[in-house]
Amino acid sequence: MLISLHVKNLALIDETEVYFGNGLNIMTGETGAGKSIIIGSVNLALGAKADKDMIRTGADYALVELVFQVEKKEQLDKIRRMELPVDDDGTIILQRRIMSGKSVCKVGGESVSLKQVKALAEILIDIHGQHEHQSLLSEVKQLEILDYYSGEELVERKKQLKDCYEKYKEVTKELSQNDVDEETRKREVSLAEFEAAEISAAELEIGEDEELQKIYQKLLNAQKIQEAVTTAYQMSGYDNGGAGDAIGRAIKEIRSVVNFDETLEEFEKQLLDIDSLLNDYNRAAADYLSEAGFDAELFDKVEKRLDVINHLKSKYGNSIGEILAYYEKLQEKLEMYQNYDEYRQQLEQKEKNLKTELIKLCDSVSKIRKKSAENLADSMKKALVDLNFIDVEFEIKIDSSEDRIGADGYDQAAFMISTNPGEALRALSQVASGGELSRIMLALKTVLADKDEIETLIFDEIDTGISGKTAWKVSEKMGILGQKHQLICITHLPQIAAMADTHFLIEKSLKDERTITQICELDDERSIEELARMLGGAAITENVLNNAKEMKDLAAKSKQY
Repeated sequence: MLISLHVKNLALIDETEVYFGNGLNIMTGETGAGKSIIIGSVNLALGAKADKDMIRTGADYALVELVFQVEKKEQLDKIRRMELPVDDDGTIILQRRIMSGKSVCKVGGESVSLKQVKALAEILIDIHGQHEHQSLLSEVKQLEILDYYSGEELVERKKQLKDCYEKYKEVTKELSQNDVDEETRKREVSLAEFEAAEISAAELEIGEDEELQKIYQKLLNAQKIQEAVTTAYQMSGYDNGGAGDAIGRAIKEIRSVVNFDETLEEFEKQLLDIDSLLNDYNRAAADYLSEAGFDAELFDKVEKRLDVINHLKSKYGNSIGEILAYYEKLQEKLEMYQNYDEYRQQLEQKEKNLKTELIKLCDSVSKIRKKSAENLADSMKKALVDLNFIDVEFEIKIDSSEDRIGADGYDQAAFMISTNPGEALRALSQVASGGELSRIMLALKTVLADKDEIETLIFDEIDTGISGKTAWKVSEKMGILGQKHQLICITHLPQIAAMADTHFLIEKSLKDERTITQICELDDERSIEELARMLGGAAITENVLNNAKEMKDLAAKSKQY
């Protein structure tokens, strides 16, 4: 669950911190108080696009920090597989600092990418706004919802289906790419034989190009090498004032006084070691110079061999390994064309077998979906009735066709609804208003509550287009959903606010002659006062306060059932 939200220097927020509770967390406030900023700050922390204009005027940066407490093993395992830091008690701290031109995201103090943050967000939290309600109109989204409801049996079958489909696509692609006539086949064979012979004749060995390049560079710079080694040999030698000569004199000088101070014995030993090293070096350098020189015959041989290899690289690959891999493909190609009819027959039979297996798997997946569709439709109808869809009919239509076989099968799903008696079932996109879509989404979340691993749900604009009795029904349904999930909801309706387990007020005020948005948790007395404001507007009378208290009591009683 989401434990806390800390926001600093964001839009109208100077600095604020909110601690959320279990169950239903409600946020209310006057229009324009900054309620959208609170949800917006959560979205920013979870990877939404950031703009430097969001930074509060006069500040260098904006900061949003979320603290989550994760208890479900499945979620913890997913997060640890992402190699993100999680405290032993399941605490996850997610922070985003927004600066001019860039933003920095951290999880547990470690810098992470926006992509990682978004992947983490999918595990921890589910945010529903107007855009998410509209997504219900997509048949692709409807099929996703049905598949999620269908559970593990469908997950395993779809995995088998996807694997089979990938194999089938590979075979059909291979058949298409190698569907050639006799004349083309002859040209391909001729070219492949020429290329294979060219590579074979070179008798390439892995790594030889690197060794040859070293030899080539050495021979190419033979004169420069010889001059440098000769100069170093002379400078370190025992003639003409070389280092060896100087060390010899130094040993002689120290040795002449070593009897007067035992400390000098160590100096003498060090100088003797240096002299020994110089002797070894000089012998090695002399041996090197005696064998050094430019070998014109070897240089010519190496240069020609490198030319052959580089020519092959320009045609068949950037390394000897790639050239040899290309050679193996040529051999396979030649074998295929030499036995072309047999090859085509085998491939066509393989395609036929995979198509048969694929159709069986599609059919199996479709049967699971159709069974789940009936159960989901029944559950949805009950949930919609609870949300004041009095005479509602709900059905999930599954249309199957072998003409659209894909990795997910060959089904299309359509959520069909009728909200008035005597009206035919029609697709959601044809009948559902904004307010109805928000209730349908809430009904879905309620039905899916037992299957949903995500503990924290945020609802923005859940009350769009509803009022009166319908608003109370939505409130009751959110109270039920809040028994198994943590809900955070912004609302303008007192019926929904009355159901709050934790109630927050968002309001504007002045600080140092600047407007700021603040959020504070309300106790029972102040919660009733806020409900009264929502009920009565400007004039909050004793009757309005009593109505607010009664609404709060009714909400508390409804939670007991």
